[in-house]
Amino acid sequence: MDRPRPCAALDDLRPWQRALRAQFPIISAHPDLIYLDSAATAQKPQPVLDAVQRYLTTSNANAGRGTYPWANATTTMVEQTRDRIKEFLSDPAPDRSAVHLTSGTTEGLRSIARDWLAAPGVVRDGDEIVVPSADHQANLEPWLEARELLARQGVRILVRELPYQDSSGDYDPAALAELIGPRTRFVAATHVHHVYGSDMNIHRIRRVVGPDVPICLDAAQSIGHLPVSVAELDVDFVVFSGHKAMGLPGSGAIWARRTRGPAFRPGGWSGTPNTVGAVALTAALDWLEAAGPARIERWTLGLAARLTDGLSRLDAYDVLGCGQSLAADSPAQRRRSIVTFRHRDISSGDLGFILFSHGFMVRSDSHCQAGASKNESSVRVSLHVYNTLEEIEELLSTLASLQ
Repeated sequence: MDRPRPCAALDDLRPWQRALRAQFPIISAHPDLIYLDSAATAQKPQPVLDAVQRYLTTSNANAGRGTYPWANATTTMVEQTRDRIKEFLSDPAPDRSAVHLTSGTTEGLRSIARDWLAAPGVVRDGDEIVVPSADHQANLEPWLEARELLARQGVRILVRELPYQDSSGDYDPAALAELIGPRTRFVAATHVHHVYGSDMNIHRIRRVVGPDVPICLDAAQSIGHLPVSVAELDVDFVVFSGHKAMGLPGSGAIWARRTRGPAFRPGGWSGTPNTVGAVALTAALDWLEAAGPARIERWTLGLAARLTDGLSRLDAYDVLGCGQSLAADSPAQRRRSIVTFRHRDISSGDLGFILFSHGFMVRSDSHCQAGASKNESSVRVSLHVYNTLEEIEELLSTLASLQ
């Protein structure tokens, strides 16, 4: 019996994808190169570049520091960016939430740890927090820093590790249930894992921790790749980077709900906001919404499925994450735009150089992963809407030649 084609369902999306791909100047300008590193930073569509150019050449000014028209327009634009983020996240109660612009996910998580979790009165001596130990370091180190800050105030908290299922890399709700107790005050989690590409099933985390514990979500690898609804996720913080969502580097945001715990307020003097970053972020969210996050998810899921299915038939490679999702007819969830693997004989660093010699741009290192795997290098292929099935087939052909 013929195995089902993993990407057969994408045939109807090909005209849509071709039209979107044509809007990325850097992709069109380099037909000999294949960009497969979107988890590190996404490429920018022409409407985002146009918005930046238009702002810088017509109304560039500081925000909140002048009364002339350019300054007023910039101030209004920054406020509209905050509203746009709430809208993009399907915020059901925008009057009970706030958006704070940041330089990216790392600074956003550090700000929550420093300015909210470690603020007086949020946690008490003997309270517990649960944080991931094998996700991105940016979603572990800030909470350890908060523990140290609290200890200096005489408040000692216990940091527990969010448990994982060994076979899949997903969180383990049953093991988590054993950790949750009356002193649990906070949980940090990741929406889509930056190495395994797994949707980490945050709804299960909410069911386990109950209705009262705040959850902070690292959404760096989900915003721009799939629909993200804070109403459905029922979390209290969503943090993401603009440059991974087709905006500019040095931009990002914290969405904060005001219903569990005190309101989040960044500490210190904010200084000049990244106005160009706000312009680009608004334009990027507009572009993504018009393209359709659900269709983007469907496209990249199909590409990742084809890559994992192909790799599963190459004996020289081991794919990281859930092994059950490798078969074309597997009922296990597919990887969200990220596929990470190792060659059994060629080092990941060497494999990265070899692939670039064939025109493929991938990431080959430890991917800033915390925990025991942080020094274990691997090759990560991360996809977006500008990638094609033909590129995946070409990559598989090259990998097969290296067996």
